[in-house]
Amino acid sequence: MVRVSTPRIAPLAPEELGPEAQKVMGSFKGDAPLNIFRTLAQHPDLLRRWLVFANHVLGKSTLAPRPRELAILRIGWLCRSAYEWGQHVVIGRDCGLSDADIQALKAGPEGGHWSEEERWLLRAVDELYLDAHISDRTWAALADSWSQEQLMDLVFTVGQYNLVSMALNSFGVQPEPGLPAMSE
Repeated sequence: MVRVSTPRIAPLAPEELGPEAQKVMGSFKGDAPLNIFRTLAQHPDLLRRWLVFANHVLGKSTLAPRPRELAILRIGWLCRSAYEWGQHVVIGRDCGLSDADIQALKAGPEGGHWSEEERWLLRAVDELYLDAHISDRTWAALADSWSQEQLMDLVFTVGQYNLVSMALNSFGVQPEPGLPAMSE
């Protein structure tokens, strides 16, 4: 369910990278850079600056991997971002999410087999998506067991992946072959 079937902003091939993009992309280890990075390489200054924030959200925030991935997958689903969904299904599985967890995310906080804390987490994601605000009730429920830093990281995680989903959907970034598809 990719919204745009061909890229509006084409990902750069390695030989098309300018010096600044090469410098940024040279920091990536392992496999060839993903389509998201090769697309954002069209604007190397943006890519470089965005990566600092994205690295905090994905790898250095105070959220444990499971709640982080639940939040990311839920906002990806709400934004109908096939690219984000596919990438984070893989990451979520690596973080211990089951296929039942991943399917239940589509139904949100009232579906599935969520713990009470996970239900509040998913409510927070839905509230941020729908109203750009976490209600007092949801905030208080999460604050019973989460630190102030975790609450802040949750808001920024949802905001980051809402932003990224908008960019991916609008730019027409195509999922890499073999990623799980987003289906109803």
